[in-house]
Amino acid sequence: MHHLSASEAATSTQTVDFPITPNVLHTVPSVQQLPGQSAQERTVVLGGPHALSQPAFSVSTRLRGRHVLVDTDLTPDELSEVLDTAARIKRAWKTGQPHAYLAGKTLGLIFQHPSTRTRVSLEAGMAQLGGQAIFLGVNDLQMKRGETIGDTAQILSRYVDALVARVADHDDLVTLASSASIPVMNGLSDKCHPLQVYADMLTLQENFGELKVAYLGDGNNMASSLMLSGAAMGVSVSIASPASLQPDPTVVAHAQWLGKTSGAKIEVTTDPYVAAKDADAVYTDVHVSMGQEDAAGRAVALAPFKVTSDIMATAHRNAVFMHCLPMHRDEEVATDVADGPRSIIFDQAENRLHMHKALLLLTTC
Repeated sequence: MHHLSASEAATSTQTVDFPITPNVLHTVPSVQQLPGQSAQERTVVLGGPHALSQPAFSVSTRLRGRHVLVDTDLTPDELSEVLDTAARIKRAWKTGQPHAYLAGKTLGLIFQHPSTRTRVSLEAGMAQLGGQAIFLGVNDLQMKRGETIGDTAQILSRYVDALVARVADHDDLVTLASSASIPVMNGLSDKCHPLQVYADMLTLQENFGELKVAYLGDGNNMASSLMLSGAAMGVSVSIASPASLQPDPTVVAHAQWLGKTSGAKIEVTTDPYVAAKDADAVYTDVHVSMGQEDAAGRAVALAPFKVTSDIMATAHRNAVFMHCLPMHRDEEVATDVADGPRSIIFDQAENRLHMHKALLLLTTC
């Protein structure tokens, strides 16, 4: 090993590019010296004596413990209260106002199908309300090994304060609710999708007064919920579907009966242009859903019901485009419509959060 001599060390020291000044501290400007910032902008207070304070939030208790399995489980007056509560919750959320009114409560989520908006909005909403949610997928419960729905409902009723279930067969949801001693809500079934359409009613309420909604596509669970909830709230709904895929006539008759009281008109046609004429909102859903048979045949039958700029031109000049998502661009809707200035699809998606929080608050308060 070579050791530097004294002269080599001196020479080596002289080649260093920066001065060695171990006894001098280099000062860094403090935050107070930064220009263009006020003291308030440099400081944020976390915690403290006011961290847990939240204003009083009055709600009625008439929905406490209630199931929401189909759209008509709530009367028009009750749905109006839910919409009002959702609007109040949304204002609190937008302004950063604490609203952890369900601290200590737990929500169970039983999902037989994948989900983005329903699952995330419920989990996030429950957390924002101060509670927690437990997700139970199709492989997480003993029902896959033969435990009955009734037994599962009774067990979960002793663990959690409410259940939301997304099921393939609506009858499973009915069995779950009949055996549970806690509120059960429909997160989607083959029969209807009330939580989605309740949020849609909130979205429409924010944009319009009296109005007409045109729905183009499969007369499926979304079409059924739009007709029932729309009729209850005085929203006219015109459904355009191919003859082979029109809504259940029983649901249509029920919605028309509800419309006689509210003044809403419920119509079914095979002509998308007739349905869209003078509509304030044009709504559609995917043409082929998960697990549906004869996908090719359905795609061909529903192709004329694609929402295009021509369809939107038939609607009211201020009409908006709506979709419950997920969406297949250039299948059920043209890309220029889906992503255009008249699309409010992400407002719809956001309102799932506020509507779910309102329902959780009212049913478990």
